[in-house]
Amino acid sequence: MLRDLMLGLEDPEGFFCLCLSALGERDTRALFLDLIKPLASGHNQLYSQLTTIFFNYFSQEHEEALEVAIALSLYDTTHRDYPLQSSSSDQLAKEDSQAGDPEKSLKNECPLKDTRPQRTTTIMKKDSNSYSSSCPADDELKKPDKMSHSMKPKMSRRHRQRKKQQLMQNPLAPRPVLLWFRRDLRMWDNPALIGCLELGAPIIPVFLWNAAEEEGPGVTVATGGASKYWLHQALVCLNRSLEECGSHLVFQKAELSSLATLQALVAETGAGAVVATALYEPWLRDRDDSVWAVLEKQGIKCHIYHSYCLRDPYTVSTKGVGLRGIGSVSHFMSCCQQNSGPGIGTPLDAPCILPTPSSWPQGCPLTQLGLARMPQRKDGTEIDWAVNIRQAWDFSEQGARVRLETFLNDGVYRYEKESSRADASNTSSLSPYLHFGQLSARSLLWDTRGARCRPRKFQRKLAWRDLAYWQLSLFPNLPWESLRPPYKALRWSSDRAHLKAWQHGRTGYPLVDAAMRQLWLTGWMNNYMRHVVASFLIAYLHITWQKGYHWFQDTLVDADVAIDAMMWQNGGMCGLDHWNFVMHPVDAALTCDPYGNYVRQWCPELKALPDDFIHKPWKCPSSVLRRAGVVLGQNYPERIVADLEERRAQSLQDVTLVRKRFSEYVCQQTDCDLVPLPAKLVQDAMGSGNDIIRHGEKEFLLPVITRMEFKHKPKDTDAHNNPYSAVLKGYVSRRRDEKIAFLNERDFTASVMYENAQRRERLERDHCILEGLQCPSTNKGKGQHRNVRPVSGAVQRR
Repeated sequence: MLRDLMLGLEDPEGFFCLCLSALGERDTRALFLDLIKPLASGHNQLYSQLTTIFFNYFSQEHEEALEVAIALSLYDTTHRDYPLQSSSSDQLAKEDSQAGDPEKSLKNECPLKDTRPQRTTTIMKKDSNSYSSSCPADDELKKPDKMSHSMKPKMSRRHRQRKKQQLMQNPLAPRPVLLWFRRDLRMWDNPALIGCLELGAPIIPVFLWNAAEEEGPGVTVATGGASKYWLHQALVCLNRSLEECGSHLVFQKAELSSLATLQALVAETGAGAVVATALYEPWLRDRDDSVWAVLEKQGIKCHIYHSYCLRDPYTVSTKGVGLRGIGSVSHFMSCCQQNSGPGIGTPLDAPCILPTPSSWPQGCPLTQLGLARMPQRKDGTEIDWAVNIRQAWDFSEQGARVRLETFLNDGVYRYEKESSRADASNTSSLSPYLHFGQLSARSLLWDTRGARCRPRKFQRKLAWRDLAYWQLSLFPNLPWESLRPPYKALRWSSDRAHLKAWQHGRTGYPLVDAAMRQLWLTGWMNNYMRHVVASFLIAYLHITWQKGYHWFQDTLVDADVAIDAMMWQNGGMCGLDHWNFVMHPVDAALTCDPYGNYVRQWCPELKALPDDFIHKPWKCPSSVLRRAGVVLGQNYPERIVADLEERRAQSLQDVTLVRKRFSEYVCQQTDCDLVPLPAKLVQDAMGSGNDIIRHGEKEFLLPVITRMEFKHKPKDTDAHNNPYSAVLKGYVSRRRDEKIAFLNERDFTASVMYENAQRRERLERDHCILEGLQCPSTNKGKGQHRNVRPVSGAVQRR
């Protein structure tokens, strides 16, 4: 710090405030002059400025203010009927002797009088009505308490306010900083936390909760039950980490608004600044902008740091790239590369200690925020629905680091080719930690790049995350309104029984049921299984995507408005980027659960079924079902829909009809769907107007990615004639494909060799018969060739 001071990077007042914040008032008084003594030779002007600041701060008037505060505190203590502890008196004597009165000690006299006898008369003059020339603390201990019990809280509150005013008289004392935690619940790589330390003032970490503000104007379901439970546990872990640094988290329930609560905290603590990490949901961003504007007008400095995404979505521009292909991650990455912003920088270390204020604001218990509320039965007992979530997850920041290290040491090597496997832990499972900011996207990217295996597929997932927030910034109604106008008129099913069966894993399709049960019990499933269950709900049950989005938001521990809304819009055929696939609920198991282990884990009633029937028990012979103990319709449900091909054909026919009905939103040249552009994209695209189509006076339409089977126009609306099918019948990874190919090639070679050997033996036998010679004996030893049948089908079934 001295070097920064000598180089002019820090002014003398700021340097003194940093010392005061880091050392405390007592150590600063004792050590500061020795600390700046090297400046006396060579930096006389700087040394004189610092000594002047030091003596002005610890002046006679300031000492009197401190003594008034001590006297008020002692007076408040005696009126609460607390006995004076000898150990506390000894500690007071020790501290004051270090401050400059070593010959004085506390015995049976007044502590204030013994500690600073030369100031006693001055204190009596300042408040003669409250104190007499004798020791007031001793007098009050000897006299009976004449104050009524109801007056005690009022007196103590008044004394605290007076003490606070006395302590804040010095203008050089740094005002505290409010560190507003939101979704940056970590100590490592937290720019907002490091920014507070750079201000050189005491830090007051706070967490405010207002459910209405979090929800926003539409039906976002931004705070579902599972995600709120994770938030509760993450706050407990963050508070524990802050306590290890000498601080703690102050919880406030913002009944009126976050602005009103912040203003009350500023008035109570005298804070001079508010520091926070930016949020990117449009309604939360508007809330924050209004909060910062009001606080700035009141003289409170606001410092906002961007660390939730790798790129601030509101700074992404399509200039130089155009709008063709918008919605895809490739287009988004091109936009970021063409219009580069500030670099992501390097991760920051966690601080070891935090400067704390002299007095803390009033808070409330974390339980009063209602984040982990459990329902109750009629008899009053509690339903602990989160017991499996607690068993499945470590909610701490350290748990995130451990999970990341485990993934980088093991799962990352299989992620590129086997990330779709549900029966193996090939994915990182870091999404809830990323959502609540217990792991920063920047540190995750750095650690991934530093690993031995650097899967580009995994790094692109972070780009998908930023893309989702960019889309949400462009389309604030993304969570509840379809982006493609024709698809708002699609005919959806209102069968509540089908929806309930899907939600609780009772559809009769084991792969779908296993995924939905995993979601219900643990609050999570991997990305491939999310595609499987979404395709089943939309393409085969004909239930609108909003229902699936709402259920995911309520049951996922990593429920993210931007990511879930983008995924369900694309899966529901109305987002910016159509899914070019539909997952088949049976054949997709070849990719994600080829041996049935995943189904056996989450559907234990089917665990005795053989591999060939584990994903289609309705095709299993009745004798095998009996031996496995499976009774369809009793301990495992019958299929809620039987003819998948018919349901899929009906879905395609419905899409064809609405596209014909709303032909103005279909491009006549390319047959792509047209989407109304937001104002920001129109401004960016004015330089490349070839990408957009004008519709009316004010609306601009953009051709977007459209599935090929939708673009195909049959002469009639019979969807069976569509030559393009997006249904994935399941596929094996390249590694497994190569293994099967190797086995087949080896067996084919062996078969060819055996056929050649047989042909030679047959020719020799025929020659001997014609010549009348003795036929050679056939070798029946170990070297005999045996017919090896191809095993490609067996390997495929295995």
